[in-house]
Amino acid sequence: GDDAQAIYSFRAASVENILGFPERFAPAAATVALEENYRSTQPILDSANALIGESARQHRKELRAVRTGGEPPALVAAADLRQQAEYVAGRILANRETGMLLRRQAVLFRNSSDSDLLEIELTRRNIPFVKYGGLRFLEAAHVKDLLSVLRWAENPKNTLAAFRVLQLMSGMGPAHARRIIAALAANGHRLAALSGEQAPAAAAERFQALCNLLSALNDPATPWPGQARRAREWYEPELEHLYEAAHVRAADLDQLEQLATQYPSRERFLTELALDPPNASGNEVGPPLLDEDYLILSTVHSAKGQEWDAVFVLNVTDGSFPSEFAGGKPAQVEEERRLLYVAMTRARRQLELVCPLRFHITQQPRYGDAHVYGARSRFLTPRVMLTLRESAVQCPASADAALAVAGTRIDAGARLRDLW
Repeated sequence: GDDAQAIYSFRAASVENILGFPERFAPAAATVALEENYRSTQPILDSANALIGESARQHRKELRAVRTGGEPPALVAAADLRQQAEYVAGRILANRETGMLLRRQAVLFRNSSDSDLLEIELTRRNIPFVKYGGLRFLEAAHVKDLLSVLRWAENPKNTLAAFRVLQLMSGMGPAHARRIIAALAANGHRLAALSGEQAPAAAAERFQALCNLLSALNDPATPWPGQARRAREWYEPELEHLYEAAHVRAADLDQLEQLATQYPSRERFLTELALDPPNASGNEVGPPLLDEDYLILSTVHSAKGQEWDAVFVLNVTDGSFPSEFAGGKPAQVEEERRLLYVAMTRARRQLELVCPLRFHITQQPRYGDAHVYGARSRFLTPRVMLTLRESAVQCPASADAALAVAGTRIDAGARLRDLW
């Protein structure tokens, strides 16, 4: 076994099984270091060797590449999570233009939710992908639930969304949901008429709150900013009894609410993030079509044993590598180091570690910029940094910046005077 790839303590697999093997079976046990590596180029192995060399307790080895050539891995600083997603999607397409198939590229991440914004960006750019180790963001049941509330408010005749939303409430079954939908149709699909319908006693209070919400959301005078938050406030009590690990799922709803602020209207938001009907797509990622090209998204745990020509690792910051749940526990922090080592050694030719600098705070005004700063992963020590080439994402931050790049002159003084 390889102690540097012992990353499954959550399945009760202990690194001590390998580290303590020679002592338990001494003197008969012998340690043989397999140091020839047939996968990665030497610059990638230099970074991986430097990273794992910081580990306090291990079977020491220095991987040597059989393959020649290659360039040092990149540590790329991005302004925030959105810029990280845009950068990675752009690099994937650039590789594709040079002849590297999508399925020879992979994006790895510590937590399944880390890929949420990237999945949206890939969908916008029509880049097909398959995700391993978690659900696609828009395929997660709780995300579908919240989007269904907004879809019903947008189109009162959407019986699929209505049927899903009504059954979110405890005590409301399919028969009651069909009766209410039929009554709504008889009243000309006027959402304001919903409050006159009789709901089961167990769901009466929550049903009235839903009627008030839908009536407000369907009112043309209600501005779009803040609607996603209002829908989420109604939905969160249901989230608690519908699903386990509700606090983890709530983080996805934070992300969805943040996404909603970047669209000019509810119609535009729902059009671009179209929700598949429940009978057309399941809550698990299905197998890819093997005769088509597709990008790989994967958690690091699910990527063990795999290899790709190009690998992009998201969120190489404290809080992801190591996980925020490993802080203060030396054994867990060491496992997180091994996890990053596994991610880096999946790459054959190209490795890029992406480090967002800012993380926006949720539940703020539409154009709010409240944020916290992230810290580069503590595993990227000075010794490791010597093996990396540092760069930053160079992207226009706005339409004005894009015009400036194109050579258009902007009179900033005149714009400031126009404010008064």
